[in-house]
Amino acid sequence: MLEKLFENGLWKSRFVVILAVIFGFLGAVILFLVASVDIIGVAKFVITNVLNGTHPEHFHEDIVAGIIGAVDLYLIAVVMLIFSFGIYELFISKIDAACNEENENCNTILAIHSLDQLKDKIAKVIIMVLIVNYFQRVLHTKYETPLELLYFALAITALAVGLYFLGKVGKK
Repeated sequence: MLEKLFENGLWKSRFVVILAVIFGFLGAVILFLVASVDIIGVAKFVITNVLNGTHPEHFHEDIVAGIIGAVDLYLIAVVMLIFSFGIYELFISKIDAACNEENENCNTILAIHSLDQLKDKIAKVIIMVLIVNYFQRVLHTKYETPLELLYFALAITALAVGLYFLGKVGKK
């Protein structure tokens, strides 16, 4: 009886991960809102400068950097969503709303069946976040020597090769 009571309590303790699900989802919503406010800020900047007829130095770079920064936040928000959905499905319950009731087709975008699958999905999105972050930083970098341009080209090549192999992971 003590063993059954202990095992039952141990099994029910998995519900503590609901905190990670709730706060992970809340973090995702906050990041989506912040990124959207950033996009609105870029739009105001563009509209203000266009209406005033001004064209500040680094105008295009500032616009692209602002949008890329927002994309970076959106991607991190997606990581948080994938984490929340995955943890919920692994520890609590399958998400019934993701399945079509008529023919039982389930949306597989956020379907997680193992911890390794969750790690793989999160890792892919994190790699995309790093690439977007790299692109954002490159916009404001000054290249003064041919060697620096060569390093830049090599970095782009390495990113392309990495993305190619990342696309091959998990496919047969």
